[in-house]
Amino acid sequence: MLYFSKLRVILISLTVLTLSYFAVSNFFNLKDGFLKKNINLGLDLQGGSYLLLEIDNKPVIIQKLQTKLIEIKTLFKKENLIIRNIKLQGESIIFDIEKKSIDKVKDLFDNDQSQINPYYPQFKTHQFNFNFKDNLILLEFSDYGLVLLKNASLDQAIEIVRRRVDELGTNEPNIVKRGNDRILVELPGLDDPSRIKSLLGKTANLTFQFVSQKTEESFGTQKLAYEEDETRDEIVSKRIILSGENLVDANPSMNNQTNETVVVFSLDRVGAKKFGKATSSGVGRQLAIVLDNKIISAPTISEAIVGGSGQITGNFTFQTATDLALLLRSGALPAPLNIVEERSVGPDLGKDSIKAGIFSLIVGFILVIIFMIIKYKFFGLIANLALIINLLLLIGILTIFEATLTLPGIAGIILTVGMAVDANVLIFERIKEEILIEKNKIIAFDSGYTKSRTTILDANITTLIAATILFLMGSGPVKGFSLTLGVGILTTLFTVYFVARLFTAFYVIRNKEKEKLI
Repeated sequence: MLYFSKLRVILISLTVLTLSYFAVSNFFNLKDGFLKKNINLGLDLQGGSYLLLEIDNKPVIIQKLQTKLIEIKTLFKKENLIIRNIKLQGESIIFDIEKKSIDKVKDLFDNDQSQINPYYPQFKTHQFNFNFKDNLILLEFSDYGLVLLKNASLDQAIEIVRRRVDELGTNEPNIVKRGNDRILVELPGLDDPSRIKSLLGKTANLTFQFVSQKTEESFGTQKLAYEEDETRDEIVSKRIILSGENLVDANPSMNNQTNETVVVFSLDRVGAKKFGKATSSGVGRQLAIVLDNKIISAPTISEAIVGGSGQITGNFTFQTATDLALLLRSGALPAPLNIVEERSVGPDLGKDSIKAGIFSLIVGFILVIIFMIIKYKFFGLIANLALIINLLLLIGILTIFEATLTLPGIAGIILTVGMAVDANVLIFERIKEEILIEKNKIIAFDSGYTKSRTTILDANITTLIAATILFLMGSGPVKGFSLTLGVGILTTLFTVYFVARLFTAFYVIRNKEKEKLI
């Protein structure tokens, strides 16, 4: 029957008022308001920068092969196998063995329990493929071994990129995978991406290496140029005293004695021990501070540094010192990132999109209101009031979860308006049919709501399933559309069967004696 208990009326009222509060809070600057939340505007509405980064996995592959080469040497020594001419050639490891050892070597690499060449039962493949030609063996990554390696480096790169972007305080960045080797970075509100590009383009691989006392490059040394002046260079030892992995924190600071901007860093326990030992034995020598194979500075060690902290000098401005500290804190990327696509959306274009979206919503809303009033008179007003409440509930829910609203999201809201009206039209038409066969108007209205429920639920549930699939399998704008559409379906069902029905019940019960209600 068209009956609502006091408890149900109170619950409906509280739900509507609470969500309406959150919806309205978007339009007022309530800095200290109760439970202040806002819908975030996406890149297409707010303006900002879009960067598509591609990870260069070649250095990662080479590094893993170098590590595997050392493991092979260690294993063969343990198994008393003679190995000759082992080396890297391109993206493969090649080496010679004695003919009498071929069967044993095959077993080491082809065994499902192999430690040197792990087997993945799910994909029926090893990490490495190996080929024998007489006593020459060629080892290279299998297809799945490469996929695993690329996925691991991509996941690590995404985490490092996220740390660097978060350090800049960018509002609601969107950082997601694109395939096996690309990262999409959307930065709403960021008009000038030059700084973030320079930060994301650096691998930030920090090392401390002694400057060689030799004047010519030889075995165990390498020539590296200075970052600030590439015409200057130093011969440095390839032996790494300390790497950025031992860094705990880094911050820009001022050296009170020289009045220079420096980067102050602190090390973990292992790093402090290594650094203390190296500086104790290297007093009087130059220690090169190397970032991505470029020397930042090469100060002379005047005394042992045993406190687990130090400073990096290098003619920094405060901005460059801040950026270097940020890179060191966030950690080194596993491989270089290249920018393959870049777009900037100006705030004016975003405002135009918002105006166009709101204008289309208002036009559609007004047309719907006019149609419903002409067609259903007072019940058209009820449907329109429920429609307004529906929009408030939808915006309120999006605000609670601080969702990001995009232009496709606005399209989803506009579609919700049409679907909400469609449900009311079905109910009212069903009520007209019931009035023809039922004299009791209260029963006729109740039957109209009850008998149209299955049709309305079927239509909305199928749309909700489609919206869910779009959300789970789509990305970017598609997710924005599916989110607003899905939430809109839920709020539509609530307003139709609770809000609009409540208003209808109040009106029908008080006017049941009228000859024509609808």
